[in-house]
Amino acid sequence: MHSVAVRRDFVAQHYLIGGDWGAENFKHSHHYILELELTGRTLDQHGYLVDIVEIETNLEKQVAYYRDRTLNELPEFAGLNPSVEHFSRILCQALSAAIQAENLAKIKVKLWENDQAWASFELER
Repeated sequence: MHSVAVRRDFVAQHYLIGGDWGAENFKHSHHYILELELTGRTLDQHGYLVDIVEIETNLEKQVAYYRDRTLNELPEFAGLNPSVEHFSRILCQALSAAIQAENLAKIKVKLWENDQAWASFELER
């Protein structure tokens, strides 16, 4: 299997709901690091799994949308606790829809919310 990965970082805010998590219940920022990994069995006619420019363009669009925003206020988080788990799934689904490469077998998002904690979500294609 071939893999290619790209990272981006951004700051966004949220506050957790539905439980007593102390300071996490109040609006605060995270310096997120988004790692996008694409996997497939074959390369295209240029020797790419996916053109890195396409990956970076789509990744930057997602990061730009969330940068400096409060997750709780966004429609994709309506009725959800804006956990890093939900956020990694939302990002993975959006990036999977945006990156149209026929040879992709899997797309994975690993989202770090600090130096020690991350969540990931992956889709088979």
